Amino acid sequence: MIDRDALRRTFRSLYARAPRLFRAPGRVNLIGEHTDYNDGFVLPMAIDRETVVAAAAREDRTVRVRAIDFDEQAQFDLDRPGERRRRRWLDYVEGVANVLGTRGARLRGADLAVTSSVPVGAGLSSSAALEVAAGLALATVSGAEVSRVALALAGQEAEHTWVGANVGIMDQLVAAMGRSGHALLIDCRSLEASFVPLDTSETAVVVCDTNVKHSLASSAYNERRAECERGVELLRAELPDIKALRDVSVEEFERYENLLPEPVRRRCRHVVTEDARTLAAADALRRNDLWELGRLMDRSHKSLRDDYEVSCAELDVMVEIAGNFGGALGARMTGGGFGGSTVNLVRRAALDEFRETVGREYNRATGRAAAIIVTEPGDGASEVLG
Repeated sequence: MIDRDALRRTFRSLYARAPRLFRAPGRVNLIGEHTDYNDGFVLPMAIDRETVVAAAAREDRTVRVRAIDFDEQAQFDLDRPGERRRRRWLDYVEGVANVLGTRGARLRGADLAVTSSVPVGAGLSSSAALEVAAGLALATVSGAEVSRVALALAGQEAEHTWVGANVGIMDQLVAAMGRSGHALLIDCRSLEASFVPLDTSETAVVVCDTNVKHSLASSAYNERRAECERGVELLRAELPDIKALRDVSVEEFERYENLLPEPVRRRCRHVVTEDARTLAAADALRRNDLWELGRLMDRSHKSLRDDYEVSCAELDVMVEIAGNFGGALGARMTGGGFGGSTVNLVRRAALDEFRETVGREYNRATGRAAAIIVTEPGDGASEVLG
Protein backbone atom coordinates (compact mmCIF):
# COMPACT_ATOMS: atom_id res chain seq x y z
CA MET A 1 0.00 0.00 0.00
CA ILE A 2 1.04 3.60 -0.54
CA ASP A 3 2.64 5.50 2.33
CA ARG A 4 0.75 8.76 2.01
CA ASP A 5 2.80 10.54 4.66
CA ALA A 6 5.95 9.65 2.72
CA LEU A 7 4.34 11.09 -0.42
CA ARG A 8 3.61 14.33 1.44
CA ARG A 9 7.21 14.52 2.64
CA THR A 10 8.51 13.90 -0.89
CA PHE A 11 6.25 16.64 -2.24
CA ARG A 12 7.51 19.11 0.35
CA SER A 13 11.11 18.27 -0.50
CA LEU A 14 10.41 18.83 -4.20
CA TYR A 15 8.26 21.94 -4.07
CA ALA A 16 8.78 23.40 -0.55
CA ARG A 17 5.10 23.48 0.35
CA ALA A 18 2.32 21.23 1.59
CA PRO A 19 0.11 19.35 -0.89
CA ARG A 20 -3.45 18.05 -1.02
CA LEU A 21 -3.77 14.36 -1.91
CA PHE A 22 -6.11 12.78 -4.44
CA ARG A 23 -6.57 9.11 -5.30
CA ALA A 24 -8.22 6.89 -7.89
CA PRO A 25 -8.29 3.08 -7.94
CA GLY A 26 -7.41 0.47 -10.48
CA ARG A 27 -10.17 -1.89 -11.48
CA VAL A 28 -10.84 -5.48 -12.33
CA ASN A 29 -13.67 -6.39 -14.64
CA LEU A 30 -15.66 -9.34 -13.32
CA ILE A 31 -17.42 -9.89 -16.64
CA GLY A 32 -18.35 -7.92 -19.75
CA GLU A 33 -15.22 -7.84 -21.90
CA HIS A 34 -15.02 -5.94 -25.20
CA THR A 35 -18.66 -4.93 -24.80
CA ASP A 36 -18.02 -1.33 -23.75
CA TYR A 37 -17.16 0.02 -27.20
CA ASN A 38 -20.20 -1.84 -28.54
CA ASP A 39 -22.53 0.26 -26.33
CA GLY A 40 -23.04 -2.78 -24.08
CA PHE A 41 -22.83 -3.69 -20.42
CA VAL A 42 -19.85 -4.25 -18.12
CA LEU A 43 -19.57 -5.35 -14.49
CA PRO A 44 -16.26 -4.12 -13.03
CA MET A 45 -15.26 -3.27 -9.50
CA ALA A 46 -12.77 -0.73 -8.23
CA ILE A 47 -9.93 -2.45 -6.37
CA ASP A 48 -7.90 -1.56 -3.31
CA ARG A 49 -4.83 -0.67 -5.38
CA GLU A 50 -4.61 3.02 -6.20
CA THR A 51 -2.81 5.91 -7.82
CA VAL A 52 -2.26 8.89 -5.52
CA VAL A 53 -1.47 12.39 -6.74
CA ALA A 54 -0.12 15.06 -4.39
CA ALA A 55 -0.98 18.50 -5.74
CA ALA A 56 -0.77 22.23 -5.04
CA ALA A 57 -1.90 25.06 -7.29
CA ARG A 58 0.50 27.54 -8.88
CA GLU A 59 -0.03 31.16 -9.86
CA ASP A 60 0.97 30.57 -13.48
CA ARG A 61 -0.16 28.07 -16.16
CA THR A 62 2.70 25.60 -15.78
CA VAL A 63 2.14 22.05 -14.54
CA ARG A 64 5.20 20.34 -13.08
CA VAL A 65 4.96 16.59 -12.48
CA ARG A 66 7.23 14.17 -10.65
CA ALA A 67 6.57 10.48 -11.39
CA ILE A 68 8.05 8.99 -8.25
CA ASP A 69 7.88 5.36 -9.36
CA PHE A 70 9.87 6.14 -12.53
CA ASP A 71 12.09 8.78 -10.91
CA GLU A 72 11.21 11.15 -13.75
CA GLN A 73 10.25 14.82 -13.87
CA ALA A 74 8.37 16.66 -16.61
CA GLN A 75 6.38 19.83 -17.11
CA PHE A 76 3.96 21.34 -19.59
CA ASP A 77 2.18 24.62 -20.26
CA LEU A 78 -1.63 24.59 -20.18
CA ASP A 79 -1.68 27.28 -22.90
CA ARG A 80 0.75 25.52 -25.25
CA PRO A 81 -0.10 21.83 -25.63
CA GLY A 82 2.89 19.60 -26.25
CA GLU A 83 3.42 16.76 -28.65
CA ARG A 84 0.89 13.94 -28.44
CA ARG A 85 1.41 10.17 -28.35
CA ARG A 86 4.90 10.27 -26.91
CA ARG A 87 4.36 6.82 -25.33
CA ARG A 88 5.16 8.22 -21.91
CA TRP A 89 3.22 8.46 -18.67
CA LEU A 90 3.07 12.21 -19.29
CA ASP A 91 0.57 11.65 -22.13
CA TYR A 92 -2.08 10.64 -19.59
CA VAL A 93 -1.51 13.62 -17.31
CA GLU A 94 -1.18 16.31 -19.96
CA GLY A 95 -3.93 14.67 -21.99
CA VAL A 96 -6.55 14.83 -19.24
CA ALA A 97 -5.50 18.40 -18.35
CA ASN A 98 -5.89 19.46 -21.97
CA VAL A 99 -9.28 17.78 -22.37
CA LEU A 100 -10.64 19.28 -19.14
CA GLY A 101 -9.55 22.69 -20.37
CA THR A 102 -11.21 22.31 -23.77
CA ARG A 103 -14.40 21.19 -22.01
CA GLY A 104 -14.64 24.37 -19.98
CA ALA A 105 -12.76 23.66 -16.76
CA ARG A 106 -10.67 26.69 -15.81
CA LEU A 107 -7.47 25.03 -14.66
CA ARG A 108 -4.55 26.68 -12.91
CA GLY A 109 -0.99 25.53 -13.12
CA ALA A 110 0.00 23.03 -10.47
CA ASP A 111 2.85 21.07 -8.95
CA LEU A 112 2.17 17.33 -8.84
CA ALA A 113 3.85 14.22 -7.47
CA VAL A 114 2.47 10.83 -8.51
CA THR A 115 2.85 7.32 -7.16
CA SER A 116 0.83 4.13 -7.67
CA SER A 117 0.27 0.64 -6.32
CA VAL A 118 -1.64 -0.45 -9.44
CA PRO A 119 0.61 -2.83 -11.42
CA VAL A 120 1.38 -1.57 -14.94
CA GLY A 121 0.53 -3.98 -17.77
CA ALA A 122 -1.55 -6.33 -15.60
CA GLY A 123 -4.90 -5.39 -17.12
CA LEU A 124 -5.96 -3.52 -13.96
CA SER A 125 -6.20 -0.14 -15.70
CA SER A 126 -3.31 1.75 -14.20
CA SER A 127 -3.76 4.31 -16.99
CA ALA A 128 -7.35 5.18 -16.04
CA ALA A 129 -6.35 5.44 -12.38
CA LEU A 130 -3.67 7.97 -13.35
CA GLU A 131 -5.99 9.96 -15.62
CA VAL A 132 -8.80 10.17 -13.08
CA ALA A 133 -6.55 10.92 -10.09
CA ALA A 134 -4.63 13.60 -12.01
CA GLY A 135 -7.81 15.09 -13.45
CA LEU A 136 -9.46 15.26 -10.03
CA ALA A 137 -6.33 16.82 -8.51
CA LEU A 138 -5.96 19.48 -11.22
CA ALA A 139 -9.65 20.40 -11.18
CA THR A 140 -9.96 20.55 -7.39
CA VAL A 141 -6.86 22.65 -6.66
CA SER A 142 -8.05 25.00 -9.43
CA GLY A 143 -11.48 25.38 -7.84
CA ALA A 144 -13.17 23.88 -10.93
CA GLU A 145 -16.39 21.87 -10.52
CA VAL A 146 -16.18 18.64 -12.55
CA SER A 147 -18.68 15.80 -12.14
CA ARG A 148 -17.51 12.21 -11.83
CA VAL A 149 -18.97 11.33 -15.23
CA ALA A 150 -17.30 14.36 -16.83
CA LEU A 151 -14.02 13.36 -15.23
CA ALA A 152 -14.33 9.85 -16.66
CA LEU A 153 -15.19 11.16 -20.11
CA ALA A 154 -12.18 13.47 -20.03
CA GLY A 155 -9.95 10.51 -19.20
CA GLN A 156 -11.43 8.51 -22.06
CA GLU A 157 -10.89 11.34 -24.54
CA ALA A 158 -7.33 11.72 -23.31
CA GLU A 159 -6.79 8.05 -24.19
CA HIS A 160 -8.25 8.61 -27.65
CA THR A 161 -6.47 11.82 -28.59
CA TRP A 162 -3.28 11.91 -26.52
CA VAL A 163 -2.43 8.25 -26.06
CA GLY A 164 -3.89 6.82 -29.26
CA ALA A 165 -6.00 4.05 -27.67
CA ASN A 166 -9.62 4.00 -28.83
CA VAL A 167 -10.92 2.65 -25.51
CA GLY A 168 -14.44 2.43 -24.14
CA ILE A 169 -15.62 4.26 -21.02
CA MET A 170 -15.53 1.42 -18.48
CA ASP A 171 -12.08 1.92 -16.95
CA GLN A 172 -12.40 5.63 -16.28
CA LEU A 173 -16.00 5.40 -15.07
CA VAL A 174 -15.34 2.75 -12.43
CA ALA A 175 -12.17 4.57 -11.34
CA ALA A 176 -14.29 7.67 -10.80
CA MET A 177 -17.44 6.08 -9.37
CA GLY A 178 -16.59 2.79 -7.63
CA ARG A 179 -18.05 1.96 -4.23
CA SER A 180 -16.66 -0.22 -1.46
CA GLY A 181 -18.43 -3.57 -1.17
CA HIS A 182 -20.00 -3.29 -4.62
CA ALA A 183 -19.48 -4.02 -8.27
CA LEU A 184 -20.69 -1.44 -10.77
CA LEU A 185 -23.07 -2.42 -13.58
CA ILE A 186 -22.47 0.15 -16.30
CA ASP A 187 -24.62 0.77 -19.35
CA CYS A 188 -21.93 2.02 -21.72
CA ARG A 189 -24.45 3.79 -23.95
CA SER A 190 -26.33 5.86 -21.38
CA LEU A 191 -23.45 5.86 -18.84
CA GLU A 192 -26.03 4.88 -16.23
CA ALA A 193 -24.30 3.00 -13.43
CA SER A 194 -25.93 0.92 -10.72
CA PHE A 195 -24.21 -0.47 -7.66
CA VAL A 196 -24.50 -4.23 -7.18
CA PRO A 197 -23.62 -5.67 -3.75
CA LEU A 198 -20.59 -7.96 -3.83
CA ASP A 199 -20.21 -10.07 -0.68
CA THR A 200 -16.59 -11.18 -0.35
CA SER A 201 -16.86 -12.43 3.23
CA GLU A 202 -16.52 -16.08 2.20
CA THR A 203 -15.38 -15.83 -1.42
CA ALA A 204 -12.50 -13.61 -2.49
CA VAL A 205 -11.79 -11.90 -5.80
CA VAL A 206 -8.27 -12.93 -6.77
CA VAL A 207 -6.28 -11.41 -9.62
CA CYS A 208 -3.56 -13.59 -11.15
CA ASP A 209 -1.10 -11.60 -13.26
CA THR A 210 0.57 -13.69 -15.98
CA ASN A 211 3.43 -11.17 -16.20
CA VAL A 212 3.02 -11.37 -19.98
CA LYS A 213 1.97 -8.69 -22.45
CA HIS A 214 2.12 -9.69 -26.11
CA SER A 215 2.67 -7.01 -28.74
CA LEU A 216 -0.47 -8.04 -30.66
CA ALA A 217 -2.72 -6.28 -28.15
CA SER A 218 -3.05 -2.78 -29.68
CA SER A 219 -3.39 -3.81 -33.32
CA ALA A 220 -5.79 -6.65 -32.51
CA TYR A 221 -7.95 -4.30 -30.44
CA ASN A 222 -8.49 -2.00 -33.41
CA GLU A 223 -9.17 -4.98 -35.67
CA ARG A 224 -11.83 -6.36 -33.33
CA ARG A 225 -13.51 -3.00 -33.09
CA ALA A 226 -13.65 -2.72 -36.88
CA GLU A 227 -15.02 -6.27 -37.18
CA CYS A 228 -17.82 -5.45 -34.74
CA GLU A 229 -18.72 -2.33 -36.70
CA ARG A 230 -18.77 -4.37 -39.91
CA GLY A 231 -21.09 -6.87 -38.26
CA VAL A 232 -23.55 -4.11 -37.34
CA GLU A 233 -23.57 -2.87 -40.95
CA LEU A 234 -24.39 -6.34 -42.27
CA LEU A 235 -27.02 -7.13 -39.63
CA ARG A 236 -28.86 -3.91 -40.48
CA ALA A 237 -30.12 -5.67 -43.62
CA GLU A 238 -32.57 -7.49 -41.33
CA LEU A 239 -32.40 -5.30 -38.20
CA PRO A 240 -32.44 -1.75 -39.62
CA ASP A 241 -32.89 0.01 -36.27
CA ILE A 242 -29.77 -1.31 -34.54
CA LYS A 243 -27.01 1.17 -33.72
CA ALA A 244 -24.55 -1.24 -32.11
CA LEU A 245 -24.27 -4.91 -31.20
CA ARG A 246 -25.82 -4.04 -27.85
CA ASP A 247 -29.15 -3.76 -29.71
CA VAL A 248 -29.04 -7.37 -30.96
CA SER A 249 -30.55 -10.07 -28.75
CA VAL A 250 -29.10 -13.57 -28.62
CA GLU A 251 -32.19 -14.88 -30.39
CA GLU A 252 -31.92 -12.29 -33.17
CA PHE A 253 -28.25 -13.03 -33.62
CA GLU A 254 -28.89 -16.77 -33.95
CA ARG A 255 -31.58 -16.02 -36.55
CA TYR A 256 -29.40 -13.77 -38.71
CA GLU A 257 -25.80 -14.81 -38.04
CA ASN A 258 -25.65 -16.44 -41.48
CA LEU A 259 -25.44 -12.90 -42.90
CA LEU A 260 -21.97 -12.54 -41.42
CA PRO A 261 -18.71 -13.91 -42.81
CA GLU A 262 -16.03 -15.35 -40.57
CA PRO A 263 -14.42 -14.10 -38.40
CA VAL A 264 -16.97 -11.27 -38.09
CA ARG A 265 -19.62 -13.80 -37.09
CA ARG A 266 -17.61 -15.08 -34.14
CA ARG A 267 -16.62 -11.60 -33.01
CA CYS A 268 -20.25 -10.51 -32.96
CA ARG A 269 -21.38 -13.71 -31.28
CA HIS A 270 -19.00 -13.03 -28.42
CA VAL A 271 -20.27 -9.48 -27.87
CA VAL A 272 -23.97 -10.39 -28.07
CA THR A 273 -23.65 -13.34 -25.70
CA GLU A 274 -21.29 -11.47 -23.37
CA ASP A 275 -23.86 -8.71 -22.90
CA ALA A 276 -26.40 -11.37 -21.92
CA ARG A 277 -23.91 -12.99 -19.54
CA THR A 278 -23.13 -9.65 -17.93
CA LEU A 279 -26.76 -8.87 -17.15
CA ALA A 280 -27.22 -12.41 -15.83
CA ALA A 281 -24.11 -12.01 -13.67
CA ALA A 282 -25.47 -8.80 -12.11
CA ASP A 283 -28.69 -10.65 -11.27
CA ALA A 284 -26.65 -13.48 -9.74
CA LEU A 285 -24.75 -11.02 -7.55
CA ARG A 286 -27.99 -9.44 -6.36
CA ARG A 287 -29.02 -12.93 -5.18
CA ASN A 288 -25.53 -13.50 -3.75
CA ASP A 289 -25.26 -16.51 -6.06
CA LEU A 290 -21.51 -16.59 -6.58
CA TRP A 291 -21.64 -20.12 -8.00
CA GLU A 292 -23.70 -18.79 -10.91
CA LEU A 293 -21.36 -15.83 -11.33
CA GLY A 294 -18.44 -18.28 -11.50
CA ARG A 295 -20.20 -20.37 -14.15
CA LEU A 296 -20.81 -17.26 -16.26
CA MET A 297 -17.16 -16.23 -15.88
CA ASP A 298 -16.04 -19.64 -17.16
CA ARG A 299 -18.29 -19.29 -20.21
CA SER A 300 -17.02 -15.75 -20.79
CA HIS A 301 -13.43 -16.97 -20.98
CA LYS A 302 -14.30 -19.67 -23.50
CA SER A 303 -16.01 -17.05 -25.66
CA LEU A 304 -13.06 -14.66 -25.43
CA ARG A 305 -10.68 -17.50 -26.28
CA ASP A 306 -12.60 -19.11 -29.13
CA ASP A 307 -14.87 -16.43 -30.63
CA TYR A 308 -13.10 -13.15 -29.92
CA GLU A 309 -9.62 -14.69 -29.98
CA VAL A 310 -8.01 -12.25 -27.57
CA SER A 311 -6.64 -14.75 -25.08
CA CYS A 312 -3.16 -16.28 -25.17
CA ALA A 313 -1.46 -19.47 -24.02
CA GLU A 314 -0.47 -18.01 -20.65
CA LEU A 315 -3.97 -16.78 -19.85
CA ASP A 316 -5.48 -20.10 -20.91
CA VAL A 317 -3.06 -22.01 -18.68
CA MET A 318 -3.92 -19.76 -15.74
CA VAL A 319 -7.66 -20.27 -16.25
CA GLU A 320 -7.22 -24.03 -16.67
CA ILE A 321 -5.26 -24.28 -13.40
CA ALA A 322 -8.03 -22.42 -11.57
CA GLY A 323 -10.67 -24.57 -13.24
CA ASN A 324 -9.01 -27.70 -11.86
CA PHE A 325 -8.80 -26.25 -8.35
CA GLY A 326 -11.66 -27.34 -6.13
CA GLY A 327 -11.90 -24.12 -4.15
CA ALA A 328 -12.34 -21.89 -7.21
CA LEU A 329 -15.85 -21.01 -8.36
CA GLY A 330 -14.89 -19.41 -11.67
CA ALA A 331 -12.04 -17.87 -13.67
CA ARG A 332 -11.61 -15.79 -16.81
CA MET A 333 -9.16 -13.49 -18.50
CA THR A 334 -9.83 -9.84 -17.72
CA GLY A 335 -8.82 -6.74 -19.64
CA GLY A 336 -7.99 -6.32 -23.30
CA GLY A 337 -6.26 -9.67 -23.67
CA PHE A 338 -3.02 -11.09 -25.13
CA GLY A 339 -1.59 -11.14 -21.62
CA GLY A 340 -2.35 -9.35 -18.41
CA SER A 341 -4.40 -11.03 -15.73
CA THR A 342 -7.16 -13.45 -14.90
CA VAL A 343 -9.88 -12.78 -12.35
CA ASN A 344 -10.92 -15.65 -10.09
CA LEU A 345 -13.54 -16.34 -7.44
CA VAL A 346 -11.92 -18.39 -4.69
CA ARG A 347 -13.24 -19.66 -1.38
CA ARG A 348 -11.40 -17.82 1.39
CA ALA A 349 -10.76 -21.08 3.21
CA ALA A 350 -8.76 -22.27 0.18
CA LEU A 351 -6.81 -19.07 -0.55
CA ASP A 352 -3.41 -20.24 0.67
CA GLU A 353 -3.68 -23.49 -1.25
CA PHE A 354 -4.87 -21.59 -4.34
CA ARG A 355 -1.85 -19.27 -4.23
CA GLU A 356 0.52 -22.18 -3.87
CA THR A 357 -1.14 -24.25 -6.61
CA VAL A 358 -1.37 -21.45 -9.17
CA GLY A 359 2.18 -20.29 -8.51
CA ARG A 360 3.62 -23.79 -8.83
CA GLU A 361 1.58 -25.01 -11.80
CA TYR A 362 1.86 -21.78 -13.79
CA ASN A 363 5.63 -21.76 -13.37
CA ARG A 364 5.81 -25.42 -14.35
CA ALA A 365 3.76 -24.81 -17.52
CA THR A 366 5.29 -21.52 -18.68
CA GLY A 367 8.56 -20.99 -16.82
CA ARG A 368 7.19 -17.69 -15.56
CA ALA A 369 6.28 -16.41 -12.12
CA ALA A 370 2.69 -15.38 -11.43
CA ALA A 371 1.78 -12.37 -9.30
CA ILE A 372 -1.29 -13.21 -7.22
CA ILE A 373 -3.31 -10.39 -5.68
CA VAL A 374 -6.27 -10.84 -3.34
CA THR A 375 -8.31 -7.68 -3.71
CA GLU A 376 -11.45 -6.10 -2.33
CA PRO A 377 -14.09 -3.93 -4.02
CA GLY A 378 -13.07 -0.39 -3.12
CA ASP A 379 -14.16 3.22 -3.50
CA GLY A 380 -13.74 5.41 -6.54
CA ALA A 381 -11.79 8.64 -6.84
CA SER A 382 -11.67 11.03 -3.92
CA GLU A 383 -9.57 13.56 -2.09
CA VAL A 384 -7.58 12.01 0.74
CA LEU A 385 -8.60 13.83 3.90
CA GLY A 386 -6.61 13.72 7.12
